[in-house]
Amino acid sequence: MPELPEVETIANGVNRRVRGDSILSAWFSDYKEPFKTPTAEMTAALAGLRIGGVRRVGKHIVIDLTAKSGRTTTKQLLVHLGMTGRLLVSKPEVPMAPHTHAVLVLASGRELRFVDPRRFGRIELLANGGFTGPGHEPLTISLDDFVLLFRGRKLAIKAALLNQSLLHGVGNIYADESLFRARIRPTRRAGRLNRDQLSRLHKGLQTVLQAAIRAGGSSVSDYVDADGVQGFFQIQHRVYAREGLPCRVCGTPIRKIVLAGRGAHYCPHCQI
Repeated sequence: MPELPEVETIANGVNRRVRGDSILSAWFSDYKEPFKTPTAEMTAALAGLRIGGVRRVGKHIVIDLTAKSGRTTTKQLLVHLGMTGRLLVSKPEVPMAPHTHAVLVLASGRELRFVDPRRFGRIELLANGGFTGPGHEPLTISLDDFVLLFRGRKLAIKAALLNQSLLHGVGNIYADESLFRARIRPTRRAGRLNRDQLSRLHKGLQTVLQAAIRAGGSSVSDYVDADGVQGFFQIQHRVYAREGLPCRVCGTPIRKIVLAGRGAHYCPHCQI
């Protein structure tokens, strides 16, 4: 599933290409999923609206929509990519990819297409806008607020990082990578970590997310950006998907365990 850096990369790429463009028409497939708003309602509402901007909130892509003559956001189109979703800006002559479920035809002559083979993604139209996401933003949360998030929590720190109501946007890859940089084992109880440990984790999380955004995200499955280009942060992974390989710091083989139903990768020497 695309995580914060991948969603940020896609949102930024789409924003550069379609911001200020107007929607001439919208087409949606006949499947019930991935739509949370009836497709007939979205088809009628989207035509004639202007794209004020495209941005990321957590793991969601938020398309702010305005009336052609106004600047105030009137509606928002929310896109969640699920496991295999893609949001692509294409020329109309480019063949439609299999499993395309939504197409916005734009005044510029381009098309914004949503492709999702497994249909685990979601598209929803919010009539009043105002979407803020379920948790705190990892890239901007202060150290004090970060420390407060985990106070008294009995769950493992890896599970806490994945809890979208605490920090929205962090997934398996970047939880593993940030815990390695903080030298903390994924099994440590979140509420027992002291301020110094959480300070290292706060810094490690923001550092790895920013580095992954600069690298265009991690392409370990189906992820591509708005132009269909893969990211390359995966070559910088220090623990994720490196089970049995030597740690890049100490040479100890990387281990993988199952924690709260998810794989967790760590170095048993560097992380305590």
